[in-house]
This record gives sequence, structure tokens and C-alpha cells, in this order.
Amino acid sequence: MSPLKDQLQADLTAAMKARDELRSATLRMVLTAVRTEEVAGKSARQLDDAEVVTVLGREAKKRREAAEAFDQGGRPESAERERAEGEVIATYLPAQLGDDELRDLVAAAIGETGVSGPQAMGQVMKGVTPKTAGRAEGGRVAAEVRRQLGL
Repeated sequence: MSPLKDQLQADLTAAMKARDELRSATLRMVLTAVRTEEVAGKSARQLDDAEVVTVLGREAKKRREAAEAFDQGGRPESAERERAEGEVIATYLPAQLGDDELRDLVAAAIGETGVSGPQAMGQVMKGVTPKTAGRAEGGRVAAEVRRQLGL
């Protein structure tokens, strides 16, 4: 079992003992998503920390999108709950890359590939994505790549 999954389980137990409803509900939901990912596919497997971080990132994105949808639907209390859940999940994610760091990584990847123009987008993304995994959303990375390639 991954150390991060162990930490999530231990924190769930502590949250339940402390009667912290928000934290325990959020951690239950995240652990369910991790277990679902473990049994998805042809055979069950244990996720490593990187895969657990991927699941956490996906869950955090769902919370952000749901909060936006609730805001647009005129349900601010539901949106606030989603944001609070997102904040709990964010404590387990690696620190997000700043704009300067992301800009530097993209510039380095463009330099490594030595390509330019619209056809270069895939090659640059292929080089940048592993370096930003879990630390920057794909859409944010793609937007920076497009900006630097002049697309």
C-alpha cells in the first residue's frame, strides 16, 4: 500500500474521532475513488503514490467544476461545500507550480525539442507533461505551450 493512501486512511480515522464531518466525508469520498481506481481494469492492483496523486487531482478538479456549476445555478451554499472539500483534498496534493516555474519548464521543453509552429504542440506537451504531473493542470500547461508557440 502506498504511504499516501496510508496517510489518507489514518487522517480519516482521526477526523472521525474528532467528529469533523467535512473532513471525514471528503476523505471517505477520496478513498473510495482510490479503491475504485485500484479495481478498475482487468485485474486489481495497488496504486503507488503518483497514481494516488493523480486520483486526488481528478477529485479536486471535480470539486472546482461543481463549485462553478453551483455558483451559476444560484446555489452558493452547495458551491461553498464543494470548495471546502477541494481545500481538504488540496492539502494532500503537491505544491502547484507558479506561473514563472511553468513558463520556464515550457521554454526548456521547446528548446529541447527545437520545434515551432502548430505541429509542435504535441511534441512539447509530451516533454512537459511528465515534469508537471500533479503540479499543474493540463489545461494550464497547454495554454502556456500555446502562448509560447504563438498559437
